[in-house]
Parts: sequence; C-alpha cells; structure tokens
Amino acid sequence: MQSSPPSVCPVTGVVGSGVTPVTTPTGDPAWLATGYELVRELFTDPRLGRAHPQPETAARLGESAFSGGPIGNFDTELADHARMRALLAPHFTAKRMRELRPRVEQLTTELLDAMTAQGSPADLQAALALPLPLLVICELLGVPYADRNRFRDWVDAVGHVTDRAKVEAGVAELFAYCLHLVGEKRREPGDDVVSRLCAIADVTDDEIATHAMVLLFAGHETSAVQIGVGARMLLENPDQWRLLHERPTLVPSAVEELLRACDASSLPRYARAPMTVAGTEIPAGDLVLLGIASANHDTGVFTEPARVDVTRQQAAHFLFGYGPRYCLGAPLARIELQVAFGQLVARFPEMTLAVDPSTLTERDEVFTGGLTALPVRW
Repeated sequence: MQSSPPSVCPVTGVVGSGVTPVTTPTGDPAWLATGYELVRELFTDPRLGRAHPQPETAARLGESAFSGGPIGNFDTELADHARMRALLAPHFTAKRMRELRPRVEQLTTELLDAMTAQGSPADLQAALALPLPLLVICELLGVPYADRNRFRDWVDAVGHVTDRAKVEAGVAELFAYCLHLVGEKRREPGDDVVSRLCAIADVTDDEIATHAMVLLFAGHETSAVQIGVGARMLLENPDQWRLLHERPTLVPSAVEELLRACDASSLPRYARAPMTVAGTEIPAGDLVLLGIASANHDTGVFTEPARVDVTRQQAAHFLFGYGPRYCLGAPLARIELQVAFGQLVARFPEMTLAVDPSTLTERDEVFTGGLTALPVRW
C-alpha cells in the first residue's frame, strides 16, 4: 500500500490510542484515529460513513475516486451498502474462492514458467505481481484479458491522488467500458460474475456497471500491490524467505504478517452526526481517518511490530477492514497471495533482490501505491 505522509498516518512505534487533528495532502482538516482498539471500535461505529451531505465541499484525503473523498448518497448510504453486499457477497464466499484456487495455482505456475524461460534477472512486479490478479479478476468478471492494457490505464487514472481531471476521465472511461460489457453479457451470458448479476431481475445496467468498475479496480490492484510489497519484505528478510522454503505450512501466516507489516494508507470516514471519540468532540461532516498502519503496528498489541515475523500468531490486522465494511475480496486476495508466495519460495529458494533496496521506487501518484518494479535474480 502507499506510504502516507507522517502528518497523516504515523506508522511504527505507536503507543496507545487517540484522535489527533491533522491536515491531509489536499490541505483539508481531518481527525486521525490511531491505536488498535480505537480503530477497531470506529470500524463498527454506525455514526461514521463514506458519504457526505455536501460532497463537493467535504474535506478529502486525496483526489482518487474510491478512496480520496465521499462516495455514495448520504441519505441512502446504509441501504445502498446493504444491497451492494447482498448482491456481491454470494460471488466472493470463501467456498467459491477455494474452488478457484487450482486455477490460481495454474496461472501462477504459467507466469513463473515464463519468467524462468526469460531468465535471471527479471522484474517480479511485471512477471507475476501485476498479471496474476489481473488474469484472475478478468476470468471472474468475464472481462477479455486482451483489453487489460486499456483498463490498466483507466485504473491508474482512477486511483491518481492529485489530478482530479485525470481521475474523472478515468472513471468515465472505465464506467463506459463496464456498461458496454454489461450489454454484451446480457446478449451472450457466460459463467462469470457480471453475467450472474445480469440474471437478477431488479438490477439495472448502470448498477451492474458500477459494481463491475469497482471490482475491476479493487479486485486486482490491491493484490498486485501486496504481492510486490510482500515479496520485497521477504527478500529484505532472507531468513524469513528461507524459513518459508523449509516450512511451507507457514505460508498462510506469512501472508497475514506481510499484510500487517505493510505501510497501509489511512481509510477515510465522515461523521454522520456529532460524536465524541476518545474524549474529542467531532462535528458532523468532519473527515475521520482510520489509521490502519498505526493499528497494525500498535506496540500494545504486536511485539516488535516493525519486525517481519512469518511465525507471528497475534491479533488480526485491519488491512481488509473490520466489521460491516470488511473487504468482500479478502478471501480471493488471500488465495492469490498464498499461492504466489508459496510457489515463489518453493521454486526460487535462492532468489534475491537484483538491485539495492534503496533504489526501488513506489507509485506515489496512485492511492494504492506499490512498486514501479521489483528486479530479482536467482
């Protein structure tokens, strides 16, 4: 995930919890909530939402479409959210995702075979981290993989943190693409999520296209980032890489640890009514940032939180959220990450970074962040 400026989300060494007034990268005022217990409590507080009664003037975290500011209709937010989850949750159950695992294994093997054939060194971000989640979400949604370069550009535009015009153009292009896809699925349905949504009587084309757009963005972008960032953390901790090679049963716990340890962005919420949080009065409409990185690095919950420990068996992280808004795609992301890291450590026990870690660069212009490249050798 993208590193946040220190003024927005302190990362390591956070002791206790509280609410602090901060200024977002857009120059807007906000309240930063830190600490594991407080962040968990706020995740389930019905007085916090994602919509705002005056979205045009609301404080923002950035310009990105889905995470920069308010989304949805303030008056119908709760009902809309419940309907969205009711429509989508059946397609992303843990059981459905487990059934998908053999296909994820096959795709991962094919991508790593191609990387091996190309030879060392290689860019792991381009060879595996980006294409694997993209292939998977395309198959799930029924999106032609041949179109990937088109919507990758739109996805990057939608997530841009500073260029509002670029974001709006990206949203328009991506929505138009998804609306066209819905029309095709109505004419020729397949065995995919969009086709199954089209078969539901009271769901409009616009509604399906909106869901498809969000799924296309969130369904691969986060996993692509986390495969790259997680691989980097393991490669920078070669003892952990070797441990996973020797004890592959640790891969599931390693995935959770890598998700916890990453430098996660804060999540925006808006106070739907005046509220008191940790003794601080927060007016209705104010922006509240849930400090995910601070919670996942809370020294009161995690021993030596700055250290990557694939054997860690402590509290659950909040990278996928918590409570009613827990990420629907978490089971899919976990499978993709488990398969990717499992095959990497099994096939490339001697893999190392091919460059000095200090030369690696991140996509700071995109909300989800991630590496621009991850050169490796084996």
